[in-house]
This record gives sequence, structure tokens and C-alpha cells, in this order.
Amino acid sequence: MNFHKPPAMYVGKVQINVSNIERSTDFYEKVLGFKIFERTARKVVFTANGVEPLLIINQPENVIPKTMHTTGLYHFALLLPKRSDLANVVRHFVRNGIRFASGDHLVSEAIYLNDPDGNGIEIYCDRDPETWNWQDEEVEMTTDPVDFENLLMEKSENSWQGMPTQTVMGHLHLQVGDLDENEKFYIDGLGFRIVNHFGNSALFISDHNYHHHIAFNIWNGRSLPNAAKNMVGLVSYSIVLKDEMMREKLIERLRKNNVTVHEESGTYFVVDPSNVRVELVVFSCSSRA
Repeated sequence: MNFHKPPAMYVGKVQINVSNIERSTDFYEKVLGFKIFERTARKVVFTANGVEPLLIINQPENVIPKTMHTTGLYHFALLLPKRSDLANVVRHFVRNGIRFASGDHLVSEAIYLNDPDGNGIEIYCDRDPETWNWQDEEVEMTTDPVDFENLLMEKSENSWQGMPTQTVMGHLHLQVGDLDENEKFYIDGLGFRIVNHFGNSALFISDHNYHHHIAFNIWNGRSLPNAAKNMVGLVSYSIVLKDEMMREKLIERLRKNNVTVHEESGTYFVVDPSNVRVELVVFSCSSRA
């Protein structure tokens, strides 16, 4: 988990739109095992550890369904602390008839599913970073079949009891309309670096040599329109910075790259090329108590 705490910058909480708040709340509680942190009629905040918001779902007025042919969320990815935790999730899904896909990416093992609205979710565990293969400053990744026979040999003291408390938002994968435009925003502006070119159709970027904190692709087409504000899908996410000095330097860097930095009631944010709000937040020790 060293890639998801200072001095690295990383994705914190993610906020998405859903079409039915009750149905989605039931899914995220019972299927994924989140705990409710806060709740109103049209908004629910979920946590894994009880103190740190990890996922927020909203039901906007006049909500419209998600479409493949707009920019926005490809999936958000929940990083589990141990391989045995992933094995427990797999057993839980199989026991309850929950359909999922999977992939062994060399750096990690992952399973995939959608929420009731089609919002993409990855649940994964990392392999030891010492085993990751780096060549010319890029990390090798692929998609092979998961060895479930081997995975399910992992034992833990407890069976599945919900999302482990040490779960973090491991990474965010975005669907975009233009790779070059997003590279300029995320690399030149926010200061991430490219760690993997997936042909000419996707980029994987990170801080402090993680395999990726953010990825973006054009697999569903180029020049996609941005999603409407009331559409199911990604609304916003936060990038966690180690301290206030780092945030001030990042704001200066963004402005030098002609990115407008907004401030509302002490919250600083920028808007990415897909019109998604990116909040720049400072790490709080209390959130990882």
C-alpha cells in the first residue's frame, strides 16, 4: 500500500451518478460490502474503514442512462490489502451467483463487474512490486487468465465479511475522446508520468512508480462527446497530495499550463478534458487511523 500514501499522489474518493439510489445502495452494501458513512435522500457516502469516504453515489434529478459513446468512467478499481481478500471476494461472488470477469495483469490479479447501472468496477490485489518487470521506464502489463485454482488455495482466518478496512481506491480508468489532450492535462499539468503505452489506444500513468494510478483509453472511439451532468457515470474524484506545500506547487504548475484552478469554500479543483471535476485534497492522518 506504499503507493497510496504520501509522498505519492493517488486517487482518493470517487463520485458517480446512479439511476436508483435504493437499488445501488443495496448493491454496494450487500454485494461489495461497503459501510454507509453518510446518507441523504439522493446521496450515499460509502467507506471501508469507517472514517475515510471512498465512494459517493448520487441520484440526480431527471437522470439519464449511461452510454458507451461518451467520455467518463471505464471503471474504478478497489485495491485489496491481501491476495486472500481477493479469494474471499471470489468465493462470496460465486456463492451468491454474481457474474464477473477476470484478468491476470502480471502486476496484479483482478476481477471485474458492473453495478446495476453499468458503472464499471475492478477489484484487485497487487503482486509484490519486486516482481514487476520494468523496461525503458515502462512496466510490463498484459491480460492473462487468472489461475483461480491457485487463487482459491489462499486461506484467511475469516471468510468474506465485507470490504476489508484497508481497502483503497487503487486506480481510476477513464474513457476519453483524445489521448494527446489528456496526456497534456495529466502529465504536463498534474505531474503524473507515463508508465505504459498500450499501443496507440491507451495510456497508463502513475506517481512514484506504481503500475498505474490513472489510465485512459479511446477503445470506444475518438472525439467522443462529454457525458451530460445528469447522466449515469463519473461525476468527480479526488487526487490526494502529501501536504499543503505540494498542493500550492501543483496549483502553480497547473496555472503555468493554462489549466484553470477553481476554489469553492476551501476546496480546490480543476476540470479535466472530459468535464470531470478533479479535487486537489491534502492528506489527512486521521483518515487512515
